[in-house]
Amino acid sequence: MSDEITLRPVTADDLDLFERELGGPEGAGPYQWFGFGSSAGLRRRFAETGLLTPDGGVLSVAEAGGTVGRVEWFPGLWGRPATSTCWTLAIGLVPAARGRGIGTRAQRLLAEYLFDHTRAERLQAWTDCANLAEQRALEKAGFVREGVLRSAQWREGRWHDQVIFSMLRAERSGGELG
Repeated sequence: MSDEITLRPVTADDLDLFERELGGPEGAGPYQWFGFGSSAGLRRRFAETGLLTPDGGVLSVAEAGGTVGRVEWFPGLWGRPATSTCWTLAIGLVPAARGRGIGTRAQRLLAEYLFDHTRAERLQAWTDCANLAEQRALEKAGFVREGVLRSAQWREGRWHDQVIFSMLRAERSGGELG
């Protein structure tokens, strides 16, 4: 893995890469394939907001300047919305970038970014119980395993259990950078 892993705003060329590399079952991978969908909504949101709003966002993951995926965040609600200070994180890397520590580094960078630029107290992420590589990546990034959400995600014609992880603002200095 290159030491030059960075996050940056999404460009129009990145959208083409996301559609080409992550738009089908091979690119999305077995834990993120939810069927074909239109990219029109994403492109419309990009044209309107650059995919960065107070309600969440998308940043490109770059390795040595070349785009290799994206990270996203969106509100996670626990209790009444007025008291929620939680972001849910997600990541998608192109197949060639997986398994090299890029995801760990990107998720750690996103956590630092969100703690620096939002009032979030809690960040969370979840993954399929069988996705051991993503579980390791989250732990290396400083996230703590909290438990299993039973039958929480519909994929491949059935419900799947998910493992939920979190990082609290006070824990932000923990974890390896991979």
